[in-house]
Amino acid sequence: MPAETEGFAQFVAARERALQRTAWLLTGDWGLAEDLVQTALARSWPRWERITRRDHPEAYVRRVMINTWLTWSRRRWRGEQASAAVQDSPAPGDMEADVAVRMAVRSALGSLTVRQRTVLVLRVFDDLPEAQVAELLNCSVGNVKSTASRALAKLRDDPQLAGLLDREAR
Repeated sequence: MPAETEGFAQFVAARERALQRTAWLLTGDWGLAEDLVQTALARSWPRWERITRRDHPEAYVRRVMINTWLTWSRRRWRGEQASAAVQDSPAPGDMEADVAVRMAVRSALGSLTVRQRTVLVLRVFDDLPEAQVAELLNCSVGNVKSTASRALAKLRDDPQLAGLLDREAR
């Protein structure tokens, strides 16, 4: 196996799960997140030799992933739409609290604009510095700060999240 192919395979093996988690936080859908990561990796592969000569191949792949998601999110029709109603099914143990938290967070993230959600995912979940987020999104650091501030304010005002916080405080 050529070194270039082996290097790409090693990168995918090491970073695919982290990229998928980021993609899920951006999209809110595992299937779409997997498609997003696969598309980003497929677009990066032809340039892999040049990408690895740079300092941060993961930053390049993340940028491809973010640009792809921003392009996809601008489209009006996105194919299949998730159902608002979830069918009841028995679950082992009491997972009500965990499910309630996940649903509230997912709903709150869904209320943000694509840009706000992207900034929060990169800043909070991926723990990237503001400068790197600004570079990935091709904007200023001030823009990243103001977008994050507006997104966090919107999350603070979300009644479902406030209800969860009240419940946790008891």
